[in-house]
Amino acid sequence: MSALPQHQSPLDALGLDAPTVAQLEMFLLLLLRWNARINLTAVRKPEEIVRRHFAESIFAAKQIPQRAKTLLDYGSGGGFPGIPIAICRPEIAVTLAESQSKKAAFLREAVRTLGLKAEVWPARVEEMEPGRVFDAVTLRAVDKMAVACKSGAERLAPRGWIAVFTTRKTEAALEEIPGIRWDDALEIPGSQQELLRTGHRDPTATR
Repeated sequence: MSALPQHQSPLDALGLDAPTVAQLEMFLLLLLRWNARINLTAVRKPEEIVRRHFAESIFAAKQIPQRAKTLLDYGSGGGFPGIPIAICRPEIAVTLAESQSKKAAFLREAVRTLGLKAEVWPARVEEMEPGRVFDAVTLRAVDKMAVACKSGAERLAPRGWIAVFTTRKTEAALEEIPGIRWDDALEIPGSQQELLRTGHRDPTATR
């Protein structure tokens, strides 16, 4: 039996094809199984996981510029938004950065099981080789968000794209990150508080 409630799943309204939905269902089953042993998400009900994690991640996937070929998911945790992005945008090589060993092990298993074009970086982003940059960077529910955003922005290629899940109360702090030209905030469908703030590295700005 499918884990996703087909009659009310938010995935039904997102225009996804059957193979994509099948991969997302497989990821959900794996997430639920691992979440019983390690804390990947505090949300336990499959319907809420789909609404709060999957749908928001898929919304972000649809915003990524077509030119993006590489993406860093900073502090990937349980794989959001990075794994849904890898599923929905298979042309993008996704790097899932997660320094907690148990969560990194889950991400490796998800990448293997789903056959994704993705890799897991099981350490802090700051420990990546100097000069390694990405066409896009995403951040969602990471610790010390302002510090993480600054670190993530430093991994952007020239004219690279960044997306941060934030709220009205916390988005102002993003304006202080140097070298980023921010777009207007996007309201995430179905979310009462979350916003998606996107921007681009300004090639004329100094780091």
